[in-house]
Amino acid sequence: MPTTLPDSVSPAPPRRGRRKEARPGELLEAALDLFVEKGFAATKVDEVAVRAGVSKGTLFLYFPSKEDLFKAVVRQNIAGRFAEWDLELETFEGTSCELVEYCFQSWWERVGSTKASGLGKLILSEANNFPEIARFYRQEVVEPGHRLVRRILQRGIDRGEFRALDLDHAIYLVLAPLMFLMFSQPSMSLCIPDPDKFSPQEYIRLQAENVLQGLLVRPAQVRPA
Repeated sequence: MPTTLPDSVSPAPPRRGRRKEARPGELLEAALDLFVEKGFAATKVDEVAVRAGVSKGTLFLYFPSKEDLFKAVVRQNIAGRFAEWDLELETFEGTSCELVEYCFQSWWERVGSTKASGLGKLILSEANNFPEIARFYRQEVVEPGHRLVRRILQRGIDRGEFRALDLDHAIYLVLAPLMFLMFSQPSMSLCIPDPDKFSPQEYIRLQAENVLQGLLVRPAQVRPA
């Protein structure tokens, strides 16, 4: 009996002479595509293997379960980058206003404009059915992200550039505009009536500017020299 592939899965072209060390990356790329396209529950490991052009057995050599595969996808695309972002914060030499603007733009370039932005939407829609992966995402993405934003705001306060704020709540001034942009994709037309005229880059610029207007020390609050 001939074997057919699901209509939704496009097999990868043959990759002769593929280096063994390249396979995990190819599997993670295929898994990211499918998780974002279909969700966690609907994605089958067989489909990931087909998309990557390897056997199911090869996939399990690297990732023992679908949960392990999903966690590896999140780590490669988001969670694993916090060390890099923490270092950038430590070495940033500009003002805190410039740092906030840089963070907004950097988030868009590295996460928001990429397929990885769909991972947050996936977690939001499937968290109740898969509490373990929701817990993992909170620990490795949400909590480190909150800590990073908190450090950015605290830097501005310590330098006298930002007014004193309740940081437990102020972090959402920064996160909320980014979350809107992330969750509006790829169904932007549901949130924005005329998406063809909407520029994510301009939105990011205006939101950073708006956030900074609320953060900056006001003239009457300037500390005496």
